[in-house]
Amino acid sequence: MIDLRFPTVLQIVLGIQIAQEDGVRCTSQKLGESLGVRASFVRKLLLPLSREGIIIATLGKGGGVRLARPPDSITLRDIYLAVTEKKRLWVAREGIPCQCVASANIVQFFGCLAGEAEGLVLEMLANRTVADSVAQIRRLEMVRLDQRKPNALLHAHGT
Repeated sequence: MIDLRFPTVLQIVLGIQIAQEDGVRCTSQKLGESLGVRASFVRKLLLPLSREGIIIATLGKGGGVRLARPPDSITLRDIYLAVTEKKRLWVAREGIPCQCVASANIVQFFGCLAGEAEGLVLEMLANRTVADSVAQIRRLEMVRLDQRKPNALLHAHGT
């Protein structure tokens, strides 16, 4: 089963930072709307981020969610580890009957393979910050908007 917590929480964190930069108050309700889920689900996802000092949530009038640290000091690795906790990226099947050379050694072999892959993923995530990611999202948005301009002009002129 594919674990969607990391991409979901990454969207939440990036959305929080974008809202901060744009001077918009960010709430679990607004985040839930952008994800198509209930605010209560968003609050559950925010708990490990709060526990790890990535976000701060305040209650009441004027409350909301914001980053607890500067965006250039929060890595995607920080977010990944906060939300996935100790869950491994891949795990070998256990209890395989020892019927051949492959089945006799697959658990150990796959454990090494998975460990190496996880190390590479964590290293890559450690080299990207929330600030870097928001900048990339904003560049992608500029490209998306530029691609829509010719269509908007065509429709404006009735073509």
